[in-house]
Parts: sequence; structure tokens; C-alpha cells
Amino acid sequence: QVQLVESGGGFVQAGGSLRLSCLASGRIFSFDAMGWYRQAPGKQRELVARITSGGRTNYADSVKGRFTISRDNTKSTVYLVYLQMNSLKPEDTAVYYCAALTIGNTYWGQGTQVTVSS
Repeated sequence: QVQLVESGGGFVQAGGSLRLSCLASGRIFSFDAMGWYRQAPGKQRELVARITSGGRTNYADSVKGRFTISRDNTKSTVYLVYLQMNSLKPEDTAVYYCAALTIGNTYWGQGTQVTVSS
């Protein structure tokens, strides 16, 4: 099993920054990639950023140059993934979810709300 716990969401004014954290535990050795997704009201969940087990990253076009995904996988029992969000815009407002991607399964955290005011 895999457990994911996000933290770091909140309320910020446009132009501000937030850092999201995701602590993953359980079968972390099975992860092919970790990612951050978001879902705004009335919209589908979308990929924000992803980092593979090999360290390759990719980003949604809407966040390139503003968001950075990183990880700390030096510990044997937990896996930490971060999303540094700078120059936030009102359209970044959403529930942000951490995800662990394995062959055949995607595990999700409970989500953390990010609200950006104009």
C-alpha cells in the first residue's frame, strides 16, 4: 500500500508564492514517477508537474517557469516531493493533489486547497 499526505496549501495574493509538500510512505520502491495534479471547480483534474524515478521533470505549459517540482528520496522509508509555486495567479486556484504513479496503479493524496486572490 501507499500513503500520501499533502501539506502547504493556503491563501495567497496574486504574485505570491507557496510550497506544497507530499510525504509518501509504503511501497515507495515501486514508484515510476511522482506528480502534482490540480482540479479547479467545474474542471477536470489536470497534470501540473511530474518527476520520474530517473529525475526527469515535465510541466504543464501554464506553469512552466513559475513552478518547480523536486524530490527527496534519500530516505529508505519515505519519499518527499515538493512543488514550489511562484508568481501565483488567480487561475492557479484549485485543489492540488499529490500522486504516485506505478505500473498499473495511481495513488492519490487527499488534496490541499490553494486559493490565489487577485
